[in-house]
Amino acid sequence: MSSSAASTVSSFRPAGGWRLHPGHAMSLRPQETSVLRIHRGPVWVTLGEPGAPSPQDSGDRFLMAGESMVVPAGARLVMEPLSRRESDGPVCFDWSGAAQAQDSRFGREVRAPLHEAATAFGQAAWALVRVVRGLLGYSEFLVAGRGRVLSPLECMR
Repeated sequence: MSSSAASTVSSFRPAGGWRLHPGHAMSLRPQETSVLRIHRGPVWVTLGEPGAPSPQDSGDRFLMAGESMVVPAGARLVMEPLSRRESDGPVCFDWSGAAQAQDSRFGREVRAPLHEAATAFGQAAWALVRVVRGLLGYSEFLVAGRGRVLSPLECMR
């Protein structure tokens, strides 16, 4: 993993969507049992768990979009996108507590898409506000003949 681009987060608890760009690595150490869900892009995960009972509990894993992994409290997780090209875009993942991870079918099929739709609506509303504000900034040009400066002869009419 690229150590120069690695970032460390020691008490990382917030749930929500996160991004990790190609060429960067992230180190996480949860204080409570948490779940890592990959939403987009493949990722290489190294889990270092002190006193792991079996080799499957520690070591390297590759997670693809749609896969998840339970990370025990106190374990050290390092992850890096498998892609090295910036054009592939960032890996999108979600990090939440184990209590939140036990979503029902309703949570997966209704609540999560509803949350995504609300986020998209909020972003669309903010974009519309920015467009209107930008157009209002050009209102002086629209009123004064579309930004054209009148010549002295045209002003005399």
